[in-house]
This record gives sequence, structure tokens and C-alpha cells, in this order.
Amino acid sequence: MFAYGKINQIISTLNKFIQLSENNPYEYLLHFDKRSKIHFSHRFYSNDDIKNLFLAINFFIKKYGSIKKVFLRGYSAEDKNLKNAITNFSNTFLSYFKDQEIEINHALKFMFPLPTKGSACKRLNLFLRWMIRKDNIDFGLWSEIPKNKLIIPVDTHIARISKKLRLTKRKIVSWNMAEEITENLKKFDSNDPVKYDFSLCHIGIKKSKF
Repeated sequence: MFAYGKINQIISTLNKFIQLSENNPYEYLLHFDKRSKIHFSHRFYSNDDIKNLFLAINFFIKKYGSIKKVFLRGYSAEDKNLKNAITNFSNTFLSYFKDQEIEINHALKFMFPLPTKGSACKRLNLFLRWMIRKDNIDFGLWSEIPKNKLIIPVDTHIARISKKLRLTKRKIVSWNMAEEITENLKKFDSNDPVKYDFSLCHIGIKKSKF
């Protein structure tokens, strides 16, 4: 949710959260409630936005046992990729905010984007890459989902490099661009196309010339 902006700012925010949770994020969120007081923000996420996020996570962990189980409720092995699963996941959280009469502002929509509305869903796709793939970079904790269902997380760096490599003909970062890049990467590895994400991303971050 906080993986946007400059890397130093992201690290700073995460360090604040680790400090806030006394180095135990799961227990902190498990016991978080409306009485909990925080002084926490990140870029255009306000203190209230983050508090509403924590309340939602608390609610769903208690109801289903884990975030993974929330995601799997909207996943189908018959789907080509995770578009429908991400849509269902975001809508689940957005419905919670609506039921709690919490205004669904720009920040909450940004936290839970919808592929059906064109979003590339960079942060969710990045999170899913961490959870589903397993290697020296990714955790591989969600073994129920095959890695060929993943969609590459597309930001400005990936978009720029992908255009240069002719992995996409699209000009605007969107879900369709993410799908197109992923499909072209499948020509190199149909079982694990998103494995190229880390390398492509860091070429972009370093602004390499080629």
C-alpha cells in the first residue's frame, strides 16, 4: 500500500510502522480497533486513511483468518490471470468501507484499485509477485496460485523500458499495458513471465541508456 513515491520515503514510512507496531505488525493489526490512536501518514494518505486501512485489515483477518483467504475467495483457477481476483479483492475492501459509512476517497481508491476501471494495479501486482513467486527475492507464501497467473507490476520505469524493448505498443500505463507486457514475456518463459520484473524495473530505476 505504501510502495509509491521515492524509495527513501517508502522506507521511512515502513520504519515508522515497524516502530508503531513495536516490531510485530501482525499482532498490532490483529488488536487494532477504533479506539487505537495513531499519528501516521504517507504522501497523500492521511492519518484517517491509514486508520481506516488498518481497521479493514483487522476486520478481515478476524473474519477469514488471513489476507490470503480473503484473496482466494475471489480467485478462480479457470481465469487466465488474476484480473478477476484482484477486482474481487479490491471490491471486498471497498464494500467494507461503504458498509462502515466511510467515505471512499481518492486515497482508499488508490489503495484498492480496479483493473476493470483501467488501473494497472502496480502495488497489488507487486504484492502478489512477492506472495506467489518463490526465489531469493520473492517469498512464495501463496502456493495455491500458479505463478503464470501473475501480471507484471507496471510503473513508469517498467513502461519506459517495455516500450523500448517493444514489449508493448501502448502509450498509457494501464491494465491492458500490463497484460500486453506479460503476454510478450510469456514468449520467453510461459510458466513464469513475471520473473523478469526485478531486472526490468532496476534498469528503469537506474535510467540506463540502451
